[in-house]
Amino acid sequence: MTRSFTLVQLRYFCAVAELENMTAAAAALNVTQSTLSSAVAQLEQVMGTQLFTRLPRRGLRLTSAGRRLHDNALRLLEEADQLPGVVREEGPTLVGDLTVGVFGPLAPFRAAVILEEFEREHPGVTLSFLEGDQEFLRRALRDGRCEVALMYDLGLGGELPRRVLRRIPPHVIVSPDHPLAATPDQPVSLRELAGEPFILLDLPHSREYYLSLFKLLGVAPRIRHRASGYETVRAFVARGHGYSVLNQRLPHDLTYAGSPVVPLPLAEELPPIEVLLVRPIGSRPTLKAQAFEDVCLRVYGVAPEFPID
Repeated sequence: MTRSFTLVQLRYFCAVAELENMTAAAAALNVTQSTLSSAVAQLEQVMGTQLFTRLPRRGLRLTSAGRRLHDNALRLLEEADQLPGVVREEGPTLVGDLTVGVFGPLAPFRAAVILEEFEREHPGVTLSFLEGDQEFLRRALRDGRCEVALMYDLGLGGELPRRVLRRIPPHVIVSPDHPLAATPDQPVSLRELAGEPFILLDLPHSREYYLSLFKLLGVAPRIRHRASGYETVRAFVARGHGYSVLNQRLPHDLTYAGSPVVPLPLAEELPPIEVLLVRPIGSRPTLKAQAFEDVCLRVYGVAPEFPID
C-alpha cells in the first residue's frame, strides 16, 4: 500500500528543521503547536523512521534520515511552487525563502552587493544571511540551517563540496607613523616585522592561518593584542598599537573612526586565503541556491562552466 503524505506536512517539517524548535516554528507558521507536532508525527509514521532527536531544554535536531528528507523536501516544495507558472506557460519564477551562510569578516565586502543583484533578478525570493565564524557555518551546513555558504577555505577539511571564487594573498597593515609607511609600494618581509607588536585577528581557524604564515618563515610574532573583529584589528593598527596581517582590503584605507592604515605588500610569496561557495555534503542545490551561486559567480567574475566539486 502506498504511503501518502502532504505538501503541508513537508512545509511544516521544513520549518521545524530550520528553527529547531516546535514553539518557534508554530509561531512562524501561525498554527498551533499541537497541529505542528501532529503533522511531524504523521510524517515520521509515513517515512517509517525518526526525523528528529528531542533534546531536553535544547530543542530538536535532525537525525541523519531527517537531514536526507529535508534536502529532498526543499527541492520538492520548490518544484511545487513552480507549477502555477508552468501551467500558465510563464516559465519558472523563483519564490520562497533562501538562507545563505556568510563568514563574518567576509560579509561587509560582498554580502550587500550580492543581495542587491539577487533581489533584482529574483524578487520573489526572500534572501537571508546567516553570519558567523567558520566553525559556526560548517555546523550550519551540516544541520541544514543554510543551503549554501560563502566562506574561507579555513578548517573545512576535504569533504564539503566547494567552488573557489577568489584567491586573496595576505598583506601587512601599519599605522601612518610607522617607518615603513613612507614607502607603501616597497614589499616588506614578515621576518623584518616579527619583533614588533602584532595585532592578531583571533577567530577560529583564522588565527591558525595567520600564525602559520610566520611559522613557514621560521619566526614567531610578538602578539600584543588579539581581536575577533576585522575592523577592531584595523583600528588598533591605525592608532599605532602594532602591525597586522590581513587578506581582504577595503577600497579605501580608513577605519570606522576615520584614522587611516597603510597596506604594504609582502616580500614573501605566502599561501593565499580562498573565498569559497560551499554546499552541504551529499546535497543537490535547489533552484534558489543555484540562482544564488550564479549571482556569486558573476559578482566575483568567475566563469560559470566549472561546477562545484
